Amino acid sequence: MTDILMPRLSDTMEEGVISSWQKQPGDEIAVGDILVDIETDKAVMEYEAYEDGVLDKILVAEGETAAIGTPIAVITPAGGEPPAAKPEPATKPEPAAAPEPAPAPEPAAEAPATPALAAEGSAGTSRPPSSPLARRLARDHGIELTALKGSGPGGRIVRADIEAAIRTTAPAPASAPAAPAPEPAAAPAKAQAAEDPDVEAVPLNRFRKVAAKRLTQSKREAPHFYLNREVDAEPLLAFRATLNEALVPSKVSVNDLIVKAAATALREHPAVNVSYTEENLLFHKRVNVGIAVAVEDGLLVPVIKDTDRKSVSQIGQETRELAGKARDGKLSLQEMSGGTFSVSNLGMFGVDSFSAVINPPEAAILAVGAVRDEPVVRDGQVVPGKRMAVTLSVDHRATDGATAAKFLDRLATLLENPLLIVA
Repeated sequence: MTDILMPRLSDTMEEGVISSWQKQPGDEIAVGDILVDIETDKAVMEYEAYEDGVLDKILVAEGETAAIGTPIAVITPAGGEPPAAKPEPATKPEPAAAPEPAPAPEPAAEAPATPALAAEGSAGTSRPPSSPLARRLARDHGIELTALKGSGPGGRIVRADIEAAIRTTAPAPASAPAAPAPEPAAAPAKAQAAEDPDVEAVPLNRFRKVAAKRLTQSKREAPHFYLNREVDAEPLLAFRATLNEALVPSKVSVNDLIVKAAATALREHPAVNVSYTEENLLFHKRVNVGIAVAVEDGLLVPVIKDTDRKSVSQIGQETRELAGKARDGKLSLQEMSGGTFSVSNLGMFGVDSFSAVINPPEAAILAVGAVRDEPVVRDGQVVPGKRMAVTLSVDHRATDGATAAKFLDRLATLLENPLLIVA
């Protein structure tokens, strides 16, 4: 027999949640088969089998958490005795398995095993598409996904659908006597939510926990300074329109051009494409630009490797693919690692300008605002124009103001003369 251990799927991962088992006890396993989907602090990732055999036991059920290195399943050699685990776990637990449930110290906070699995769908039931957050909320509140109609793309069940189902289910008043419990200080937010019908306490998901930890660390440890620049966006928009006429049916966005321009400027100003450590200043030989993508569970930053060497159309295609994976929770660790600079664009939400927090260990991040219609002066005449604000956040430990200003000046030149981007 071989124990399958909870793997380390990211550099910041300490534990993982079993999102869904793709194999069941008794199923034959081949090398490369997807055994289980595991939710980490960054995404939901597929875990592949590394040897042939038969899935004997599942030790950690869907929705449960296990620390790195903890056994989550057992595989027996192919052709060996048929697994006895399939019929037995539901009727009588084996004595040897008694220590296994020990890592779950919070059974009272979760629904019993059977309702939790029912929320995910049984082996004979087709589970509707749903986001990881929606599945977690469904488990926590005993909501059956098969009874819901999703409002997301393709009928996907999202958080709003689960919250609507929760609201239609009257909360049991039995929890009211628990309010006078002698430990209100231990969980003030939960106590407030229990006492105030207008407040709902939603547990932080892993994405937000990790983001909160890393960004707090970034603001606390990295002395930020900010450089602002107004850019004439009219040439950029005209160039994009010309490109899209030539690239039909492929399209590029304004953000694709900004990412390409940033990568080009980084190649010309390597002192910004760096990372700070206590012993060294690391100059990165590759330009890998991360693109902030808003997802239902928070914010992810997939990375386009060697951005400076790729065409605008390649950047656009790769951005769309990575953004789709981010929203589906299918980004791999490799697709989120290795960034040397980031771009965060909130222009599509009507935000004129903002200052972004640096994504460590990078030394800078570019915040992009919306393209605005404004009067501008050309040749002594006031005429209609289009302006766009960009803000560069910089780690002062890694670079200085003059160096960052030269980079931003070159970036503005590229954006206002976009033919230079593809030259």
